[in-house]
Amino acid sequence: MRTDIAGDEAISYEVIDSPYGQLLLAASTRGLVKIGLDEADFDAELAALSRTFEVNPVRDSRPLQSTIGQLEEYFAGQRQVFDLSLDHRLASGFRQTVQQALADIPYGETASYGEVAADVGRPRASRAVGTACATNPLPLVLPCHRVVRSDGSVGHYGGGPAMKVALLDLEKRNRAA
Repeated sequence: MRTDIAGDEAISYEVIDSPYGQLLLAASTRGLVKIGLDEADFDAELAALSRTFEVNPVRDSRPLQSTIGQLEEYFAGQRQVFDLSLDHRLASGFRQTVQQALADIPYGETASYGEVAADVGRPRASRAVGTACATNPLPLVLPCHRVVRSDGSVGHYGGGPAMKVALLDLEKRNRAA
């Protein structure tokens, strides 16, 4: 039995449409815990949440209204910083450190995997930063799409490279506005 999961835990989820396909949003009693991008298998993501938190996720958009609203504002170019309660329990150690550091990359800007590694005190860990980005449970809110290769090419992204380019373009357009 996991000792970091409270007995009164609950997971609420909703699937929403976005300009980049459907998104799975899930919140625990502590805050937003998961954003699944359109490329993901949402049933598998929900099953994984069920195993991790030892509860069955319930489709209920009420606990996600702030997240939904802020994502809509982001996609409309009206929000550059998210103000949400986040539950970081799906990551730990170095991965969690990297994922939390992603929020420090300014809207409309990018950082290389190596720069992020240096920022978290592990300058030789750029590949591990890539793994942390690939396993980021909160893309968009913890903006792993802003991390690029050292040559400036976009690299991989959970929603696919076209989505990563589109998100970077959205931010560059709206940052200049």
